[in-house]
Amino acid sequence: MRPLVPAWISIGANLGGAVSSVLHAIENLKSIADSSLIRASSLYQTQPIDAQGPAYINAAVLLHTHLIAPSLLQILLHQEIQAGRLRPYPNAPRVLDLDLIFFGDAHIQSHDLIVPHPRWSQRAFVMIPLQEIDCPFVDLSMLDSVAHQSIKKIPTQDPKTMSFL
Repeated sequence: MRPLVPAWISIGANLGGAVSSVLHAIENLKSIADSSLIRASSLYQTQPIDAQGPAYINAAVLLHTHLIAPSLLQILLHQEIQAGRLRPYPNAPRVLDLDLIFFGDAHIQSHDLIVPHPRWSQRAFVMIPLQEIDCPFVDLSMLDSVAHQSIKKIPTQDPKTMSFL
């Protein structure tokens, strides 16, 4: 069996019940075959990059998996489809977005997958949740470069959903 590899995943949604979609995605990630959810961030609210459409709800998770990165990516894409994700154009509003940001210390460059995610360090909605779950790739000085981006932590009222946050 392959050794466990840490994987950091960014989660976002801004259509439908975005908070529910993100919390449901976290629960689904807990059940990935050969994986264990180690940590999930708080939920954050951000505005779309192009300032169009409803606000996003974002979070990040760290899980350890025996899967290889392409297999994990396929599971993430399947979860997006199950949630009703459509891709009509780049940066379109979405019911669920799951991005594999880091896979251990791997550097992967393929047609289907780039790890680390190419724009992770340009986005507060990725960096701040990752920093909250102690991602070793987020240096506190890096957060200065996204300090101008609007992001706020949102409260989660349901104690059941907070058990793993």
